Amino acid sequence: MRNWLWILLLAVFALGACAASNPPFPNTSEAVVEARTIFVLRHLQKADGDDPSLNGEGAAAAERLANLLDGIGITAIFATPTRRAMETAAPLARRIGVSIIPYDPGNPQSLVAAVASTRGAVLVVGHSNTVHDLIGRLGGEPPVALTDQDYGTIFIIAPDGVTSRRELD
Repeated sequence: MRNWLWILLLAVFALGACAASNPPFPNTSEAVVEARTIFVLRHLQKADGDDPSLNGEGAAAAERLANLLDGIGITAIFATPTRRAMETAAPLARRIGVSIIPYDPGNPQSLVAAVASTRGAVLVVGHSNTVHDLIGRLGGEPPVALTDQDYGTIFIIAPDGVTSRRELD
């Protein structure tokens, strides 16, 4: 009789999990986000120069990124110390009240260790020549390498390594 009670209890929990609302990202649920889903993207559209800021299009896209990720459970944001990467993450950081943690793109293992020690969902902002490598190092399935013209693709690494992508509209 006790076995049937446990089976019934497990069935109720399973049905409750199925009734969850649709998450904003494919293959992502609140439970998965709590198990450290990692969001990786290249900085958004930039102006010209040695250490350029985001241009108008990039700044607007950064606000859309903040709208999209607000409420998803991001607990840490990592970005290279370049202006464009920091500005990509800034609207979300302000909105959720976390500081952006700079990382050295020349030392990706340090970033991997920092992400591994973080609870909850994480956002990582990189560059066209680092995103591919970072996704692999963070346990995901690396996409085709990005070009200098690729902006606005968010790669979502689930705790099991399944990697999906979403375009920032």
